[in-house]
Amino acid sequence: MPQQLSHNQIALRKFKKNYWGVLSFWFIVLLTFVAVFAYILAPDNTKNANNGDISISTKPPGFTVDMIRLSGTAHTSAWDWLTGKEIAEIHIPVLEHYIKNDTLFYKEYNADASLAQTKALPVSAFGSVPANEINDSYIFTKKFYLGTDNQGRDYLSRLIIGSRVSLSIGFVAVFISLVVGITLGGIAGYYGGKVDHFILWLINVIWSIPTLLLVIAITLALGKGFWQVFIAVGLTMWVEVARVIRGQVISIKQMQYITAAKALGYSNNRIIFKHILPNSLAPVIVISAANFASAILVESGLSFLGLGAQVPIPSWGGMIKDHYNYIILGKAYLALIPGIAMLLLVVSFMMIGNALRDALDVKSK
Repeated sequence: MPQQLSHNQIALRKFKKNYWGVLSFWFIVLLTFVAVFAYILAPDNTKNANNGDISISTKPPGFTVDMIRLSGTAHTSAWDWLTGKEIAEIHIPVLEHYIKNDTLFYKEYNADASLAQTKALPVSAFGSVPANEINDSYIFTKKFYLGTDNQGRDYLSRLIIGSRVSLSIGFVAVFISLVVGITLGGIAGYYGGKVDHFILWLINVIWSIPTLLLVIAITLALGKGFWQVFIAVGLTMWVEVARVIRGQVISIKQMQYITAAKALGYSNNRIIFKHILPNSLAPVIVISAANFASAILVESGLSFLGLGAQVPIPSWGGMIKDHYNYIILGKAYLALIPGIAMLLLVVSFMMIGNALRDALDVKSK
């Protein structure tokens, strides 16, 4: 006899047959890998990719320039690959340079070469390195694959590291919404009565307030900051989870196996957490995928308003805010690149949500 497949195995098989769902899943896996190892992959691995020079601001993709590297000292740790390195070097962009009489003369970079200033550095500023080795050791050509931002920082590095904020807000906000929503929805649906009425009233009140307005209010109450935004977004996304769980619990608690569990004297906690909730999570999984996308968009909106991740932490919404005015200056890509990245991430989560909905639908073939 052929082996009977479980509902979960059938759902997984359906999901694997959904081309766009699988493609979106692997895109998110790839982006998660990039976010985790951002400081290894980014050309500028300083903390927040904040090492730049205003003289080379808003340069186009593929821009190259000679740099003089002046070394300093900074504390390093084994976690630099995760958190980024402190800025230990000063990079001076130059148009030209030469060494004469133990002195390095250079012209600071300027878009208008006629305005470039000539400055000098003693060879001793580079330590004990012989003058004939300075060109090889302390002067290099740097290429900016996506150009530079309005502060002269490497745009590709800021984009890579900024992916951390968008993915983190999704995971943290969805986790908070699941914890709060499943708990309150489960209690409301199982106990009913006044408890159900109060929780349903609370859900309706929260749902009646515009999401962005509520997030702004919570953010202002908690203060501006990285984690405050995550908590604020999570606390506004639990209502839909709670409503779905409440409806599922009300339906499931009428089943015969729940009646049997009560007759056997099982505690309410055991019935809720071991018998009811595991059988009511399928629609919540679909909602969670949509909430990921919503959380990313809300955080981007907050960053655009200046309430999201604060300077100098890079975020895609913040990058759009900093560069949207360049759209009319012929450098629209500065705002479009993070916008397209956000679009692809949000669409991927929505595609996964649709694929999960189809896979978990027992009526579909």
